[in-house]
Amino acid sequence: MAVFTEVEFGEADALVQRLGMGALRDLRGIEGGIENTNYFATTESGEFVLTLFERLSAEQLPYYLCLMKHLAARGLPVPEPVADPAVEAPKGHALTVPANAPCELLHTVAGKPAALVQRLSGHSELAPTAAHCAELGEMLARMHIAARDFPRIQPNLRGLAWWNETVPVVLPYIDESQAALLRAELAYQNHIAESSAYAALPRGPVHADMFRDNVMFATDGEPGSAPRLTGVFDFYFAGTDTWLFDLSVCLNDWAIDLATGVHDAARADALLSAYETVRPLNASERALLPAMLRAAALRFWISRLWDFYLPREASMLKPHDPTHFERVLRWRANHPHAMAQALEPLMAA
Repeated sequence: MAVFTEVEFGEADALVQRLGMGALRDLRGIEGGIENTNYFATTESGEFVLTLFERLSAEQLPYYLCLMKHLAARGLPVPEPVADPAVEAPKGHALTVPANAPCELLHTVAGKPAALVQRLSGHSELAPTAAHCAELGEMLARMHIAARDFPRIQPNLRGLAWWNETVPVVLPYIDESQAALLRAELAYQNHIAESSAYAALPRGPVHADMFRDNVMFATDGEPGSAPRLTGVFDFYFAGTDTWLFDLSVCLNDWAIDLATGVHDAARADALLSAYETVRPLNASERALLPAMLRAAALRFWISRLWDFYLPREASMLKPHDPTHFERVLRWRANHPHAMAQALEPLMAA
């Protein structure tokens, strides 16, 4: 999250009042993130997040907003977008709705497409334990199952096609060792994507960006009490992709040592075990988990290189260090059997 577009208090006030949220009391820019403009908006009826979309188009956005609404309706802890009562929701099956049809969940602020969503309770846990990872694994599996009947389809816009387009753009900015790794890993992932095992992977809507700072937890306040997952947000990298890729994104953030990129077996075991209590992995997923962990590391290394060397101007913008996911990728490539060992007790269960 960041602030690329400054929003006038009066314009935000007009929006929240039109949406039936009462008068705006406070509007505060959110620091962090690199994609969209975000504000905390306090109104007479509660706390919300106002997002202005800087890259995604009005034609692409209904996928994300409708997915959030779909998951919220099924009881998952995601922020539900606020609809405009003056805009009639499109009729008919979502796949038959024209791309330019009005979307009651999509608004306009400062000339940009925008959304207002509920602000979740709790706080992000940047130093997760195995208990936090277990909560995440169970919720991720529930989300995959709940989204199976979501009717809209939109590719993962930061998937393999984007990697192939973006790698040549970032290569001039890195040294030869890094460039060699980037080229070799991209070739490997193109090879994997052409395999029959990859074609057999279950797929559907995925979050694709479920990092530690995009998940909220709470406890009952007692010392040593178990954490409880209260929310998942920032669905604006979601798309139709393999569930295994989504799981790998989580493992590469929640179950590694941030300083070194090294795999943390205890947290990985907790996350995987909890996921499989809800949705067991099939044979193709077990076989390709090491490759998908490398794919997830590659995806974020490429995007961080792009954001770091080709940044956009924004208030409060802090690009992430791209070398972090270079370290994760190198470790995953050099230790392909680490996750196989984690799966062994699950296969025996």
